[in-house]
Amino acid sequence: MTRLQSSFTPDASKDGGTLLSVRDVAKHYPIRSGALQRVVGQVRAVDGVSFDIRRGETLGLVGESGCGKTTLGRLVSGLIAPTSGQTYYDLDSSSLAALDAAQTLPEAERHAALAAINAAHGIETMPIEAKNRFRRNCQMVFQDSFSSLNPRHLVIDLVGRPLRVHKEASGSDLTERVVELLEQVGLGRQHLYRYPHQFSGGQRQRISIARALALDPELIILDEPTSALDVSVQAQILNLLNDLQAERNLAYLFVTHDLSVVEHMADRIVTMYLGKVVEAGPTRSIFDASAHPYTRALMAAKLDLGPAGAASENKAVLDGAVPDPARPPRGCRFHTRCPVATAQCGWEIDDIVRILERHEALCDTLTDVTRESDFAGTLVFEDADAAQKMAAVLASEAVPQPFRDALELAETTGTKLRVRFRQAEDIKLTRRGPDHLAACVLG
Repeated sequence: MTRLQSSFTPDASKDGGTLLSVRDVAKHYPIRSGALQRVVGQVRAVDGVSFDIRRGETLGLVGESGCGKTTLGRLVSGLIAPTSGQTYYDLDSSSLAALDAAQTLPEAERHAALAAINAAHGIETMPIEAKNRFRRNCQMVFQDSFSSLNPRHLVIDLVGRPLRVHKEASGSDLTERVVELLEQVGLGRQHLYRYPHQFSGGQRQRISIARALALDPELIILDEPTSALDVSVQAQILNLLNDLQAERNLAYLFVTHDLSVVEHMADRIVTMYLGKVVEAGPTRSIFDASAHPYTRALMAAKLDLGPAGAASENKAVLDGAVPDPARPPRGCRFHTRCPVATAQCGWEIDDIVRILERHEALCDTLTDVTRESDFAGTLVFEDADAAQKMAAVLASEAVPQPFRDALELAETTGTKLRVRFRQAEDIKLTRRGPDHLAACVLG
């Protein structure tokens, strides 16, 4: 049964209501191998994400490269289909309450209630008329403005295409509508008959924004819209976006890894790590009292020049690489790099494999890993000496203290090393304040 209860549902009474509701959305890409291309695994790009976007607000989606931000943006916009979960458009508070209440209904009633809500509001299941309305009201501005603009088309064709497709304008009326849109983003009539390569990066991004505004949408998804631009041009684009939002009451899903930008732009922030939401809340609450170590690490890495022009001395550098999204860590997915990890964070067999990779001589002698579960198994080495050396490593200060505290068993029998860890469940989001949630065992 799909769990549709929102992990981050803000109080819609404070604004114009909920525009978009994301419920347990996941996107898994198959890993194929062999001559028959059988599926041998799944890359969990997005793995059960829930949040709401209010009308007229900016929701910042932050995290490192590879955490699933762009994939989530494409899922929300309907450009790609989810593996599971659903995104609901224009779902009012009463329908949202019915959606959450459906989990407690008997099976037949639950399916009937969800089917009715999906048919009316689910972007994957709504009828074509409703889907066309959603497409008009949800536009996207991509990170690379050059590749998102057809190099063979003139500006008048690029910006005017949505108007032609939806039969909003034609002929001289279309030309004037395009000129009006260009003037809103700081360009003009003189740019109508130029190609994308004749503009600077900032100008191309303005053209992309003009195209996104053509149908007067309610929501624009901004995928790193300023990351490829100079700092001065970034400021111009961000100010333009703020002005357009104030004029048109636009909602933004602002996807970025730049904490300085999101602090300036966002009303609320969702932090993602390895396909999961690890923290969500109002921007000021996140910056003043972040509750997850990953969010704090992102904040510490933000370039913040003081009055003397010197960067902040309190910089945190995360150790290690992001784990394989095909085999994400159990428990807290961040525990393999977390500076304050505990024994309750979900240590497992794969953590031993990661430790082995730092001991090349021992890693070369490993011949097999047999898993009884994620938390118990047997490692087989070429000789008994290697198995004993690995057991000594696991008991030494070469591994983190929380790892050793979670390791309940490490015994050798000949060439075999049998290990068992304390079992742990995935860490759920818990409330840390008004509209503030975090997925961490630390209070």
